[in-house]
Formats: sequence, C-alpha cells, structure tokens
Amino acid sequence: MPRFLAAQPDARLLPLPWHLPLAEWPHENLVALPRGISRHVVRFIQVGDEVYAAKEVLEASAAHEYRMLTDLHRLNTPAVEPMGVVTNRFSTDGEPLDSILLTRHLQFSLPYRSLFSTGVRHETVSRLLDAMVVLLARLHLIGFLWGDVSLSNILFRRDAGEFAAYLVDAETAELHTQLSDGQRLHDLEIAIVNLFGEFSDLEAGKMLDESLSPLELVDQIKTRYTDLWRELTGLEKFAGSELARIESRVRRLNQLGFDVAELDIRTSPTGDTISIQPKVVDAGHHSRRLLRLTGLDTEEHQARRLLNDLDTYRARNNLSHVEESVVAHQWLTHAFEPVVTTIPAHLAGKREPAQIFHEVLDYRWYQSQREHRDVPLTEAVHGYINDVLSVLPDEVISHESFSPLGEPRQLANPLDPSQGFVEDDPMPEDPWESEAFAPGTAMLPDFLDIEALRRRAEG
Repeated sequence: MPRFLAAQPDARLLPLPWHLPLAEWPHENLVALPRGISRHVVRFIQVGDEVYAAKEVLEASAAHEYRMLTDLHRLNTPAVEPMGVVTNRFSTDGEPLDSILLTRHLQFSLPYRSLFSTGVRHETVSRLLDAMVVLLARLHLIGFLWGDVSLSNILFRRDAGEFAAYLVDAETAELHTQLSDGQRLHDLEIAIVNLFGEFSDLEAGKMLDESLSPLELVDQIKTRYTDLWRELTGLEKFAGSELARIESRVRRLNQLGFDVAELDIRTSPTGDTISIQPKVVDAGHHSRRLLRLTGLDTEEHQARRLLNDLDTYRARNNLSHVEESVVAHQWLTHAFEPVVTTIPAHLAGKREPAQIFHEVLDYRWYQSQREHRDVPLTEAVHGYINDVLSVLPDEVISHESFSPLGEPRQLANPLDPSQGFVEDDPMPEDPWESEAFAPGTAMLPDFLDIEALRRRAEG
C-alpha cells in the first residue's frame, strides 16, 4: 500500500493506480494540459473537479521539493502549491517504483513553450523577462537559492498588460536566512546559462522572433536583475536639503509592487548628507490593498489597474469625501461585478475575472478614442465579448476547454495539447529534438543515460 505525505490529504487519490509507472497510467485518469520540458515523467491527474500535476522522482528529491514548496507557500511567494508526496510504491510484480510529487495545477497558467509556439511579439518577450526577473528577486529577498533557474521551471499567468511568473521546480533549492551576494550572483549565472540554451533552442526551432538574439536576451536579464536589486536594496545618498527623496524612494518601491518594512536613515555628523537603505519586506503592495478593500485576490499588475479604476470611479462620482472602503464597495457593486457577470458561461474559461475587467477597460479606452466619445462600460463589455473574448483560446482547464482523450479528433501528443492535433498544420520543427531521435543517432553513453544506470544497478 502506498504511503501519502500531505498536510490536507485528498481521499479521492487513494484508488488511483499507484502500482503503475506514471508513464503507463490509463488515459481515463489523466487530463491533457500544456506542460514544460522536464527530465522527469510529468502527468496531470484529474480527480473530480480538481487537477494535480504529478512528477515521478526519487523519494529524497520528492520530499525535499515538497518541503521547499511548502515553505514558499507559507511565505506567500509565487510558486505552485504542494499537495503531497506518494511513496512506498511497488508494481504488481513487487518492483519498487519512484515516488510521486503532487502539486495543484495552477489555473490560467502556461509554460513558456506554449506561449512561443503560437508566435510571441518582441514586446511580449520583454514582459516575460521582466516577470522572471521579478520572481528571481523576490526569491532572493526571502533567502531562497533556486539553483536551477530556467524558463522550463516557470509558469506564466497574464497580469493586466504584463505577466506574473510562478516557480514550478524546486528540486535543487535551498532556503537560508539571507543570501550572500556570491550566492545570488551564482544563481543569476545559472539562469544566464540555462536561459541562453533555451532561447537558442527556440531560435533553432524557428519559434523566436528573428530580431531577437539569445545573447542579447540574457544580457537584458542580467542588467534588469542588477537594476531591480539595486532599487530594492541599494544605499542612496543625497543632500540634507532633499528630504523629499526619502518619500520618493518609498513611492518607487511601492510602484514596483514592494512594501518597505523599514528604512535605515543615517545623517552625516555635519547634517549635510543623508543616506537611506530600505528593507523590502515583500511584493504584493497593490494586491494586498485591493484584497483589503474589496476581497478580490488578484495578481499585482491587475490590482494596480483595478485600484486606478477605483480612484477614477471615486473622482467621476464626486466621492472624495466618502470613506475609501465604502467607495470600494460601490465600485465593486456598480462597476466590477456587472462586467464579470455579463460574460457568458461558455466564455468564462477564456480569462480570469480581474484580467477580463482590465481588458474591458483597455477596449473601452480604444473605442472611446476611435469614436471620439466616452463609451459607457456596459456598451464596452458587450463589444469586448463580441470582438475580443469570443475568439480567444481558453486558458483554464475545463471539460469544454480540451478534447477528452480518445475522441475522434486526435491530439499530436495525447498528454500535451499545446502541440496541436494530428490533422492540424505541423508545429515548427525543432532541430534539436529532431536530431536527438533521428535514425542512426548515436545513443547516449551509459553514464549520461539514467535508465541505463538503473538497469546496470538492477543487474
């Protein structure tokens, strides 16, 4: 009988075929979802209306990653939510099987290859890099040494006009009280090497815009990380007459989405110069404020956009003298909820509610500019549904979103719908993968082939 390690066990998992290697699980237990590249077998398990990502790894690795993800979840850091570890697995012949790490599927998220396979504009690549840099900085602020930074280990979610990045893989991670500069820069160097390889892979597979260079992209990442870290933690000196710069520094950090726990302010003996160094406590400044005012739990950029609309609503309705919490309730009742509830049920899987509201605001602005009038919100939402939302692909798992396994329309890869259907136009060829499996290709030497090593150990 397998052993389950979980803080909140799901009894519906017990009857599943844990005696089978994950690669051999029957399709009726699985659901097709886009997944990133992994050196392990990864499948998505459907239990009722819940979906779990299952990764088959060695027991020690599974237990370590479960602890790391649990710590990140406790620290409110963007990462997939750990659900448990299944150990003590044996086949029907009594052969031991690797353990399985279970995490909750992150709704509305996509791996990077799914984004690039449909073509990504230059500006979108820039936003993806920004999201990844912010994630890395947030992890380093809490003392988290990733050890395997790569696009393959990140999931992306839409966040207003930007993206939010979530950590997926924490096998090699360590959590410290504080990271030294050497540890941070080592993690950054790992990122540079891994990302250069991934961008080169995309370039070889004709999935990277020709105007983008892998080397220039990783140089941008290094520069952006350095600039962000300096803004978050750097020492700033200025004249004693420029006290407004203290408030300005805090405001800049808040605009980046970070809260300041304290400022270390020191004045020179003569009082001519002042130096300040912030202690940034956490990201999520705007999302926490929006949650406190409205109960809406959103990504950071979404929260900032919604708060801006809340301020606009307050000004338009001459409510500056009214308590902010009261105005927030009115805005929620008369602006946000009417937009969200107007969305037809069959289109609800296209975007998250906060993302829909953001895109409706964008649509309304462009229509107002085009028609030289102030387009009402109710009119804008109907136009958005007809012109934009109805033609967007689904980004949430649902029974309607993906063709069930085994239906007449056959997926090119039954467990990864991002690769399209057999009858569709072929995906852009990836020379790296083509060469790896081409006829006559030399097999990996045994010391690079984990399966060969296992066979040797068993023999």
